[in-house]
Amino acid sequence: MRDVGAGRWRRIVSQIGRSVVVWAVSTLTMLVLAGILPDFQIRTGDGDSATRIAVTAAIGAGAFGLLSALAWPVLVRLLLLVPALVLGLLVFFLNGALLLVALRLTPADRPEAAPETAVVVAAVMSAVASATGAALAVRDDDAYRRRLYRLADRRGTARLIEGATTPGVVFLQLDGVGHDVLVRAVEKGLMPTVASWLGVSHRLTPWRTDWSSQTGASQLGILHGTNHDIPAFRWYEKDTGEVMVCNRPTSAAELQRRAVERTGDGGLLTVDGASRGNLFSGGADEQALVLSIAARRRGRENRSRAGYFSYFSDPANAVRTALSFVAEVGREIGQSTVARMRKRRPRVARGGLYPFIRAFATVVERDVVVAAVMGDMLAGRTAVYADLVAYDEVAHHSGPHSRDAEKVLQRLDRSAALIAQVAEHAPRPYRIVLLSDHGQSPGETFRGRYGLGLGELVRAGCGLPVPRKARRTHSGAEARAAVRAALRRPVEENGEQHVPPGRHSEPLVLASGNLGLISFPDVHHRMTKEEIDARHPALLTTLANHPGVGFVLVAGEGHDGVVLGAHGAEIPVDELDDEHPGPLADFGPGAAGAVRRTHSFPHTADIMVNSWYDPAEGEVLAFEEQIGSHGGLGGAQGRPFLMAPLGLSAAVEEGEELVGAEHIHRVLRRWLRECNGPQVPLGVPGDHRVA
Repeated sequence: MRDVGAGRWRRIVSQIGRSVVVWAVSTLTMLVLAGILPDFQIRTGDGDSATRIAVTAAIGAGAFGLLSALAWPVLVRLLLLVPALVLGLLVFFLNGALLLVALRLTPADRPEAAPETAVVVAAVMSAVASATGAALAVRDDDAYRRRLYRLADRRGTARLIEGATTPGVVFLQLDGVGHDVLVRAVEKGLMPTVASWLGVSHRLTPWRTDWSSQTGASQLGILHGTNHDIPAFRWYEKDTGEVMVCNRPTSAAELQRRAVERTGDGGLLTVDGASRGNLFSGGADEQALVLSIAARRRGRENRSRAGYFSYFSDPANAVRTALSFVAEVGREIGQSTVARMRKRRPRVARGGLYPFIRAFATVVERDVVVAAVMGDMLAGRTAVYADLVAYDEVAHHSGPHSRDAEKVLQRLDRSAALIAQVAEHAPRPYRIVLLSDHGQSPGETFRGRYGLGLGELVRAGCGLPVPRKARRTHSGAEARAAVRAALRRPVEENGEQHVPPGRHSEPLVLASGNLGLISFPDVHHRMTKEEIDARHPALLTTLANHPGVGFVLVAGEGHDGVVLGAHGAEIPVDELDDEHPGPLADFGPGAAGAVRRTHSFPHTADIMVNSWYDPAEGEVLAFEEQIGSHGGLGGAQGRPFLMAPLGLSAAVEEGEELVGAEHIHRVLRRWLRECNGPQVPLGVPGDHRVA
């Protein structure tokens, strides 16, 4: 007992000593800033002594520290009502306001600071205080551990775990990082942490996505065990008349509900799990930044934004992230300006709000998610699944192999290193699994190459009016010629051939990377090839023969699918296989199975269009404004990775392939069982733990 008491007193004295050092450094920082900033004055009179100035600075620094500790959490909770994208900018102004209040609490004649100067002073003081506290804590393992536990406790997840020896698992998803991109980054020395694991403590396994190679389909399959009826990132459902979009909160909630109903269980994380930064919850009790619960009415079970509060309630975190946010905005503006001046090709527009969206994805989301994972490990949670979206966002606009994207990979590696370091202080051992949901394939846009978008090509193939600029392109002219030939009608005087008047609605064209979906909303069933030909005789021929289109999928009579290709190629879906791929020959092994599976979905579009793919260069043509894309078949987008500790069983037997997100779900569940982790209960579709 005497040793315990002595240890407690040593910790108290050590904590007081560190607080005094941080206070002294903050005071010195305030004095230095007062000396170099003309609009910040601590001296209140010509006869002030050095001692009085120092005391004034010390009181001001102490008051600022107390206000940051007491008032800042309240302000951040109010900020939960503010869009997260704006949060980074508000941090500076609120921190400056706290400093102005602190200066008014000094007994001297109110030291002066201009509001804009107060913002700068507050930011610098918060950063210096944070760095000093962290540096002192790092020298003391017990202090460092207590500091991290306070983070976990602030998030409301700290729990007492006695003698926990069974390992937990952290699944860290690097969104959009393909297998080959990861290998190349390791070879180039961009990811030293991953390199130190690869072949030493972890094994790397590639896997193949479904036709819809995008986060919605992959993550729903990984977390909930099924991605049935997810034909794309966005699609039209004729029975409800709604467009489903995977990253729309209402759609995500509905997709998760359908998955739980289909599988009969809550998901991968149902027992003692945490879901961070994901589209879906996986059935986790602890959720933050999870899209599928964002549309629900706020309550105890809906804490989708609680991760922001727990992170930004620390003013040092807020300032550090806000500074990084502003730096990232400037970095993106500079990089896009250089790309434009050097006339790099391919290139897409990167103006408007995009610099702020990129900064949010690469800074705010990353920092909040990593901090949440740290808190989960220190709370001893058994299974954590977190998504870091930074690379995917940058690669869309800069390219998957660009220097911009490589810089993001370096930062993701540092995040993985930090999580590994925190694991050393957790109350139980942790196994860290890295994985990705899809890759990205490079290539210019469909519009950039041919001068018109897929929607305009479809309208031209239907004989509907298109913009004059698109009409004058080679593709537009060919489509109009095909319509005239199919209808056996001469061209009209205004150069626009219209279909005969009727009550048909116009086609709805949606894009998901290099996958296009065409639906006819006035027909309440999936149209067959024969029905489409009867309505628009030139449309399917126009699409299948276009050089930017790889293949087209439509339903046939009797509900058999038909794959169409150039020069009249036509093969029933049931006859497709890897030995007889028909128009799918360039897309590699597994393409036939992926197309056949999607054809069976109830909400597959009337016409599914996959872009051209160049196997030699690995390039596709995105139907969206992206030069790094995913969503369809072709290239690296369909080849993500799974990297797991050697202590876990191999994902597949030697010579076998990992195919589909549902297969990944089964592997991850097996690994959780091997760690004596959560056993996902079966046959409980109404489980109250499902959010």
